[in-house]
Amino acid sequence: MSTRRFEDDYMEESAPLGGASSQQRPPIAQSTPRQPRQRGSSRHMAHMPRTLMQVMNEANDMVIRGDLSEFVPLPTGFDPLDGLIGGGLRKTELVLLGGAQGIGKTITALQMARNIASRQGQYAFYLSYEHTEAHLMNRLLCLESINPPEIDLRRGLRLKDLHDTIITERARHALRGTEVSLQKILRENERTALPVARMLNYADRLIMVKASPIVTTLRAIREMTMRLVEATNGNVTVFVDYLQKIAIHPERAADEAEKVTIIVEGLKDMALSLGVPVVAIVAADREGLRANRLHLHHLRGSSALDYECDIAIIMNNKFHILSKEVASFNPYQARQFREWVVFTIEKNRAGRAMQDMEFHLHAPYFAFDPRGQRVQQQLIDDKLIEN
Repeated sequence: MSTRRFEDDYMEESAPLGGASSQQRPPIAQSTPRQPRQRGSSRHMAHMPRTLMQVMNEANDMVIRGDLSEFVPLPTGFDPLDGLIGGGLRKTELVLLGGAQGIGKTITALQMARNIASRQGQYAFYLSYEHTEAHLMNRLLCLESINPPEIDLRRGLRLKDLHDTIITERARHALRGTEVSLQKILRENERTALPVARMLNYADRLIMVKASPIVTTLRAIREMTMRLVEATNGNVTVFVDYLQKIAIHPERAADEAEKVTIIVEGLKDMALSLGVPVVAIVAADREGLRANRLHLHHLRGSSALDYECDIAIIMNNKFHILSKEVASFNPYQARQFREWVVFTIEKNRAGRAMQDMEFHLHAPYFAFDPRGQRVQQQLIDDKLIEN
């Protein structure tokens, strides 16, 4: 079936005065029939000059095929965060997730990766410089035991519970002289059977790598991502945990600021040229760790972090950034806020910045309740802005 193209419409309506026919059009309009475009052709031509007409034709082809991936954002599963960043993650965007150690950055990124991989046809690529794939799997089992956003803590499985279950069952079978696999243990134990069943729903679409600060270079990440883009038809989201750990060999940097500049520019270029969303965790610097409230400028590295990213989300413990007036008025309620984390969108190319929302962290189960809300209490650093 033939399809009309922008050039066809354009040529019909832009004939020279005097009613010139198609026979009189310039030779460029009489070129041989075009070969069908393959999905992702724009990625292969990312650094090649193209006319606006060519770009319009590619977009036209995508819509005709029913491919709306360039226009529809990919929800992270965290609400109202998705609403504030334009509906979710978008291809070609670089998102930075910053915060102090232990605030829940890995929990957030891994839960987002799980949410994305849970959708049919979508894949998540999680590179961890901090944890092994087996440890991430165990974390996901704990998360699935409370099943966000359901958050059923009665069935909650902590990491120690999981380890004790595996060790106990393995010892019991050893005493009997029988062998038992991890898979059998998890599927037959009443506490782990449902979590592992939930995890298996997306296990084929969540790709994990235990990255090395020496071996897993920026170039290696790009090459792996390129292969995944081809294998998944472009439906992959990349998560990096964490940015400052990426190696840049054979490039050399004079200091950490220059290294971070090379890395963040490389990640942004990868997002643009391969057409994928990239979410990168960023650690705080020493000044940030001492600050009352962490901000984007406290992230470890260079100003390129601010310039290159499309969205920057900074995480702070709510109890630590409550204004003194609020904490003094109701100290009991203030103590409850230790389990809440404030996500502040400090940069947002899709909408308004400096938006605060809060999420309940269930740290023993490595999960957030993704049903967040706008922060109602006054926080330190709040400023009144007149419209």
